[in-house]
Order: sequence, then structure tokens, then C-alpha cells
Amino acid sequence: MPTLFDPLSLGSLTLPNRILMAPLTRCRAEAEHVPGSLIAEHYAQRASAGLIIAEATMVMDGHSAFWNEPGIYSEAQVLGWKKTTQAVHDVGGRIFLQLWHGGRACHPLLNNGRQPVGASPIAITNDEVHTPEGKKAYVVPRALEDEELPKIVEGFKLAAVNALSAGFDGVEVHAANGYLLDQFLRDGSNQRPSGPYRGSVANRARLLLEVIESVSQVWGNGRVGVRISPLNSFNSMHDSDPIGLATWLANRLNDYPLAYLHVMRKDMFQQQTGDIMTPIRTHYQGVLIGNMGYSAEEATKAIERGAVDAVAFGVPFLANPDLPARFQVGAPLNQADPATFYSSGPIGYTDYPIWPG
Repeated sequence: MPTLFDPLSLGSLTLPNRILMAPLTRCRAEAEHVPGSLIAEHYAQRASAGLIIAEATMVMDGHSAFWNEPGIYSEAQVLGWKKTTQAVHDVGGRIFLQLWHGGRACHPLLNNGRQPVGASPIAITNDEVHTPEGKKAYVVPRALEDEELPKIVEGFKLAAVNALSAGFDGVEVHAANGYLLDQFLRDGSNQRPSGPYRGSVANRARLLLEVIESVSQVWGNGRVGVRISPLNSFNSMHDSDPIGLATWLANRLNDYPLAYLHVMRKDMFQQQTGDIMTPIRTHYQGVLIGNMGYSAEEATKAIERGAVDAVAFGVPFLANPDLPARFQVGAPLNQADPATFYSSGPIGYTDYPIWPG
């Protein structure tokens, strides 16, 4: 049986280990959502990951949900990301870019007054958004018309083209955590009254599948991953049958030559519970990545018994740029500082020490 430290094939790409860096929004982009040298340094420090999955990155202008998150829709952003891919490749790493549309999680104060869009006119209610004027309540989004959705798909495709130009090794389609594609997937946020994107799981998944198809036209086989979170209630999300949704997706995504399926296995607020990993493992035939709350020991056991093929670590990688080396020798881990998760500058970003410190 494979171990945490054995290689893993993703299409034509070979990962040296199965310890992946999960996408982590850190709000360190420069003006106009351009990634700069600080972001390049951050990711290069973590290049010993089997694969880095870079943070949620805007595919279209005017849909910011985090104020200082990076984009991939302008030439300046492409040039900025080239610093990161070059820095990671120079030290032997591999990096995918997560393609993302915030949907109803965006806010007018972050987007020149523009009202956010979503699957239905239902606002996020269990949190507030950081804006230049402090934390604010989310607003009711405008429901996208069916006729507008091809433009969304085209936005993802152009972002995929730009990610290829920027030198990434692949891309991950973000269909998790209550952002636009997830808003269409789950029936708690998709209450469209009519049309081909409402009702059945197949209809609610239509936009995601169209995005996967368009992005795969750019990248080809084995270089497109997908992230889902059927249980996670973050951003006021829920579904009436999350295990059924997860099972349907696991079956349907076999029709695409994906690099992997990346699954957030839990609800961070514990409002929804259930085992989604077992039915996904049963039905999905490709590379399966588990995420959320794994220790090194649990990840090792899960991989050894075939429950997953790799594990993506978030906060542990945030605070431990040399995480694989620490896991290998059983070294203690740095503790992350939540106060710096969404701040600016190098503190809590590029200043975590490597072992032995």
C-alpha cells in the first residue's frame, strides 16, 4: 500500500509525496489584485509539498470577496503570477492555480458599488465581509439570468488560458465553500424558479460541468482538478441531501479526465454531519484528495488503506513551510497565528521558521 511519502501520478505530472498544500486565501495581493514578490516568496518556501494548490483567484474583474485577493484576468496579473510559478519551479516544486468566482460572497464596497450575483437572490447571513469601511453585512445578490451564464463559463476559460500563460502546472476549479459554482450546486442557495440550472442535481451541477468542460479544453487531460464541500455550511450553505449530492458528483465526474477530485470532508461549523468520503471513494475512479482536519497520523492511515490518494493540509502548511520534512521526522509544528491570516505584509506569512528553527 502507498504511504504519505510515496509518489503520486496526476496525469503526466508526478508528485514526489502525497502531502499537498491546500488553497488558502491570505489577502496579500498588490493593487489591482496583482500578485507580487511576497506571494512568490510564500509559495516558494512551501515547494516541498507534493503539490501546491494556490489560493482562490478571481477569474473575472468586479467580483472581489476578500479585498486583496489575487486575480488572473489581466496581463499585469499574469505577469505577477509568473514570479510565483518561476520561484516555485526554481526550487523543484509544482503548483496549480485555483480558479474562483465569489458570487454572492462579493460586496459592493469591494467592487465599485456593483451588486454581487448568485444563483438566487438569497444573502449570506452567518458572517460579515471585510471591506475598506470595516466589516459589513453581506447584501442580497442579483440572480444571474440563464443567458448570462455563458459569460461566466467564458470567464473561467479565459482565466484557464491566462493560468497556462503564467506557467502553472494545472488549475483547480473552485466549486466549494459557498462561492458561485457551489451556490448553483446546493439547493439551499439554488432556488431558481425555472430554467435548466434549477431543481435536480443534474441541473444544479450544469454550470460546474460547463466550466470543467471549458477549462479542460485549455488544459487537456490530467491537469484540471475540482474542489467540492457538500457538507460545509460556511457562507450560509446547506443542502437537503449532501451525501446524495456527493455521490452523484462522484459518479458524474468520472466522465472527465480530471487530475483529481479534492473533497472538504466536514462542516467547519458542525451544522451538518455525515460521511461523504466513503461514497465518493466508492464511486469516483480517479485520484481522490481529502481535506479538513487530518493529522499526519490519520492521513497516513487513510492513504495506506486506500480511503484517499493524498491529503491537502491548510493551516499546518500556513505555519510550517517545511511541513513534509517535519512529518517525516515527527518534528513539532509551529502554531499558526489567526490574527495574521488576512492581514498584510510578511508577518505571519513568510516569517514562520523552518525546523529546527
